[in-house]
Amino acid sequence: MADHRELWDFNARTINALFGEALGSHRAAIGLPPVDNARDHVFTDRPLLASDPVLWPWRPTDLCDAIQTGAWILPDNRPLPAELMAFLEAGEPPIYVGFGSMFMQSAKDAARVAIEAIRAQGRRAVVLRGWADLALGDDVEDCFITGDVNQQALFPRMAAVMHHGGAGTTTAATRAGAPQVVVPQIVDQPYWAGRVAGLGIGAAHDGPTPTFESLSAALATALAPDTGARATAVARTIRSDGAEVAAKLLVDAIGGKSLR
Repeated sequence: MADHRELWDFNARTINALFGEALGSHRAAIGLPPVDNARDHVFTDRPLLASDPVLWPWRPTDLCDAIQTGAWILPDNRPLPAELMAFLEAGEPPIYVGFGSMFMQSAKDAARVAIEAIRAQGRRAVVLRGWADLALGDDVEDCFITGDVNQQALFPRMAAVMHHGGAGTTTAATRAGAPQVVVPQIVDQPYWAGRVAGLGIGAAHDGPTPTFESLSAALATALAPDTGARATAVARTIRSDGAEVAAKLLVDAIGGKSLR
């Protein structure tokens, strides 16, 4: 299925199948009439699109009249762990490796392969365990492994960010001005990988299973001076007020004003 209208209708049927009955029973319990389309009811006729207009330029469509606010970003003031700070200050900026909530079923050796490719570039690594439970594999001091960490504080200190291409991680890395290597796994992640490559701020890995050779080539692109300069320039164009814009629109709507 490739036609956008077919995909849009399929999505509506899926949402109705998953949540329609529960939504209907809750509405009935408080005396509200049923709704025929749970997806459209939740989205409303003017949904707010929480993505950055540089990373994902919204193209108007008759399927949905969305308002693009920019990404909704909550400032993160958590300090980095002392041990991580010591590692960062002990050498040149490392490369981050993290795949977030991806289990990496097709790439169980992702951490080992990534570390080998990073070492071949003469770089150090910061590895996020994540849901894939990544591990270092040895005790060499050029790598540091961490759990959940403040990306807003960490990414600006990275030579590059290797990740799965989730919308949030892609936005965080782009805001930080860090060159990226995106190894997409599912759903929208290939799209974000393509946007990173298209903007010239990193490399899009071909497929979900990295090899030493494929990551080495991607890292060479990400670590090139031109890519770093482009990533710095694009970072200055990324909006940081998306949540504020959305909140104002909602307050106005509550007050009876139409969304614009």
